[in-house]
Amino acid sequence: MSATSDGKPSGDGEVTVRRHGERGDVVELVLDRPGSLNALSTAFAAKIAAATAELSADTGVRAVVVSSSADKAFCVGADLKERNTFTDADLEAQRPVFRAAFGGLLGLPMPAIAAVHGFALGGGFELALSCDLIVADETAVVGLPEVTVGVIPGGGGTQLLTRRIGASRAADLVFTGRRLDVDEAARLGLVDRRVPAGDDRAAALALAETIAANSPVGVRNAKQALRRGLDVDLAAGLDIEDASWRATAFSADRAEGVSAWAEKRKPDWPGL
Repeated sequence: MSATSDGKPSGDGEVTVRRHGERGDVVELVLDRPGSLNALSTAFAAKIAAATAELSADTGVRAVVVSSSADKAFCVGADLKERNTFTDADLEAQRPVFRAAFGGLLGLPMPAIAAVHGFALGGGFELALSCDLIVADETAVVGLPEVTVGVIPGGGGTQLLTRRIGASRAADLVFTGRRLDVDEAARLGLVDRRVPAGDDRAAALALAETIAANSPVGVRNAKQALRRGLDVDLAAGLDIEDASWRATAFSADRAEGVSAWAEKRKPDWPGL
């Protein structure tokens, strides 16, 4: 059990799962540890890992939104109150749990969208970076301040940040540990959509619904092509794209999509 800023116990928190849409195929993962601004304790990270593992196996889910129940934050990163009690052995034991949490979100086969307001710092920002898209409202403040407390970003931050904004810009943010408001974050490409204060969750859910209306086979295969093509040369990337195209083009979704277009009706996707 951890504590809030006033020293009162905040509990381990929950990762609340909510289903949206007529088919329930848009899933919202709510980071629900508001008393600690969703600070990542070992127990809380384990719950994120478990939730993402379940979603990965659910072929009926077409899009995921990661949101926060805390008024002032998406997630403030690692629970330093808990870490302050750790031995080196405790920290070593926590590491695979954290990797499972970040890796579980990053590895979701369907698109994931972070709905960010308030502070998204350290591991909290890495959770957002692990999503495919980030919707942030005007209150958002992001950053990777790990070097200011003697560690480095360890939830994918050094790699995901570089892939979003380039090596030198990523180095600036990682080496200084500075915080960015939503204006600078948007200019650098750290957030994909900026919305008015308080609209991050609604906007992210609306985006997820738009994605979920498309072919689930097509969207998942497109995500696979995008992700797998990041670290290869163009020729290899085009081969990856071709394999994903073939997996989609000869699916029941493609047949339904063409039929629906010809009949001027909404597709009823067979899906996976």
